[in-house]
Amino acid sequence: MPLSSLRRSALADRVISELRRQITTGEWPVGSRIPTEPELVERLGVARNTVREAVRALAHNGLLDIRQGSGTYVVATSELAGVMHRRFADADPKHIAELRSTLESSAARLAADRRTERDLRQLDATLARRERAWESKDAESFIAADAALHQAVVATSHNDVLTALYADLGAVLREFLRLDVGTELRPEAYMDHTRLVEAIRARDPDRA
Repeated sequence: MPLSSLRRSALADRVISELRRQITTGEWPVGSRIPTEPELVERLGVARNTVREAVRALAHNGLLDIRQGSGTYVVATSELAGVMHRRFADADPKHIAELRSTLESSAARLAADRRTERDLRQLDATLARRERAWESKDAESFIAADAALHQAVVATSHNDVLTALYADLGAVLREFLRLDVGTELRPEAYMDHTRLVEAIRARDPDRA
């Protein structure tokens, strides 16, 4: 059934669902700019007002950020992630660091116990991406790649609640990392994560 054949309220809900799907599946990753309003109108076959209503709804829920003159950007992968970002935007960086350490240490122990061969392939790929990003000297690329590796480690815990919670805190943790790394990658700030991946591979929870 064409989207345009639905009642206006139902139509807006369908458009919201479709835009949310693009975000939650990673087709539009956090930090990316979504297609322009005219592009969305053409893709979805709906009126401009319907697209605008859907984008505003997702912005209100914290998934999108509408920046005048620049475009609309993905800032969170779920409504809860958006709430987390707003709630902890001004938190003490030390407390964010302590939270990150607590979650990641627990996840690393579980990952070493539960990892699969598929998990190891994913970890190897994200580790290689992180190293390439560092070599590129692009701070934003490195932050994204580092966050992806940490998320992959947490996912390897095979604890769905921990993985979802960590993902919902993703924007908060990336902001902390952005402050920690700064705009320039300094050699003394580099932390090699090869030993972490190797500890998980060796099924050594304490070392991980």
